[in-house]
Amino acid sequence: MSTTDPARPRSAGHLVVAQLEREGVQRVYGVPGESYLDVLDGLHDSSVTTVVTRHEGGAGFMALAEGRLTGLPGVAMVTRGPGAANAFIAVHTAHQDATPLVLFVGLIPVADRGREAFQEFDLTAWFGSTAKAVVTLDDPAAAARVVSDAVRLARSGRPGPVVVGLPEDVIRLSAGGADTVEPRALPSGRPDADALARALARVDRAERPVVVVGGENWTDADGAALAAWAAARDIPVLADFRAYDAVPHRLDGADSPYAGSLGYGRSDAAAALLDDADLALFVGACRTDVLSDGYTRGGRAETVVVLPGEPLGHSGRLDQHLVADPAGFVAALAEAGGAPVRHDPGRLAGARDAHTAFSTPVAAADDGGFVDLTAAMGVLREELDDDAVITYGAGNHAVWPARYLEHRSARSLLAPRNGAMGMGIPAAVAASLVQPGRQVVSVAGDGCFLMNGQEIATAIGYGAVFTAIVVDNGVFATIREHQERHYPGRPSGTHLTNPDFAALARSYGGYGETVTATADFRGALRRALESGLPAVLHVRQDPAVRAPGAS
Repeated sequence: MSTTDPARPRSAGHLVVAQLEREGVQRVYGVPGESYLDVLDGLHDSSVTTVVTRHEGGAGFMALAEGRLTGLPGVAMVTRGPGAANAFIAVHTAHQDATPLVLFVGLIPVADRGREAFQEFDLTAWFGSTAKAVVTLDDPAAAARVVSDAVRLARSGRPGPVVVGLPEDVIRLSAGGADTVEPRALPSGRPDADALARALARVDRAERPVVVVGGENWTDADGAALAAWAAARDIPVLADFRAYDAVPHRLDGADSPYAGSLGYGRSDAAAALLDDADLALFVGACRTDVLSDGYTRGGRAETVVVLPGEPLGHSGRLDQHLVADPAGFVAALAEAGGAPVRHDPGRLAGARDAHTAFSTPVAAADDGGFVDLTAAMGVLREELDDDAVITYGAGNHAVWPARYLEHRSARSLLAPRNGAMGMGIPAAVAASLVQPGRQVVSVAGDGCFLMNGQEIATAIGYGAVFTAIVVDNGVFATIREHQERHYPGRPSGTHLTNPDFAALARSYGGYGETVTATADFRGALRRALESGLPAVLHVRQDPAVRAPGAS
């Protein structure tokens, strides 16, 4: 059956595809399964590109990256049982990161439910505590409405994942003449004017205010406008963990008020700013576990939170909650007008100086025959485009790009806030497909890379271009670091046996080069960037190094 065949009634599976088209979906990522064949058939004639990945975890992470880059939900499709299990990591990441995602899961036929059928599982029981909603399509005529509701729910309020079950027999049934539905607009993300006035009065009265930014849906204009607003008032701006791209680290013609990030890898100066503040204005974020060093920092300051949904996970004091998204809040700030109330310019200057000192790479005196990753980050800062997209997963390797790389444009960081390994390479693939021509660089640990490194095959198949810097120290370094602290002299379960990563890249048809000396890194990076291929730089790092400036 074809979506273009007028002689046959449209099936529910084809109507699912037609509604995705109407919602503006450009790509779906997935691993095929017999449980959703009718949807795959509908995609055959669709304007939606089907990106076939090599693992459901890779499909989910690619969809998540697309959601973060575009603000529209990324879409992944997987089959029942094992396929859904493999995709679960992306749902958890989207949930904790507040990223819009819709996951379609093929299911067993309705008549087989509850009989321990092949690959049967309970969709709601698996995903119910992690997704914003779990829905199963049991009425073929409702296919378009179910899809449209899922897309809207994934985007609205606090964004997140929605899971839609597609029984294989239901999606083959006729939709009974049902057509697509008009996508529903989201409600205004602007704050109430009176509430905004009260919040700004709090900021004006404070002696040591700080702004903390985070979350999704920042644009270049929004980030620059908020940074300029804070700079005019001498207010330092901090970023939530892995939300470093919300505001530009540099402003055209003026110093940015950006003073660093909070959470893992933060500087002591950034933590002190939060602790010392008498008012904290959170925009797109709230005072959560990682940001506050385990609920220990900044909890007593007068607090205003700007979020489109409930401040889930917020700890400590909360004096006012403005229901708004970053764009709506920034637009309302511009309309509020009035002369800015200046605070302490010396405090802002000191915060900026502390951040500059912390984030400026200083190469080691002797690299000992390995690549000094701090020096490599200095090279990256000089070589990368201003709007380059940086991706990484989780592990000690991520401390270097988080500390040293600048973000001058919004949506330029794709990294999991929930600490999921394996996101970096799929995110790089998706970034290149979503925004072709934009420079994409992934910094990957050896353990993190091999969790989804096979998606280089997907990159080759679909023309994605990126450079992956694989940091090879032969160990799960984050866990080894904890072992060294709590169980000294007793390493266990953290050793890695690695392949030749450069040769692996070449085997897929990509570019691969091994770098064993710091002095060789710049030339290797340029060759990788100029190759026009998915490229891997296999960078050897001293196994004893755990963090910048440490050994």
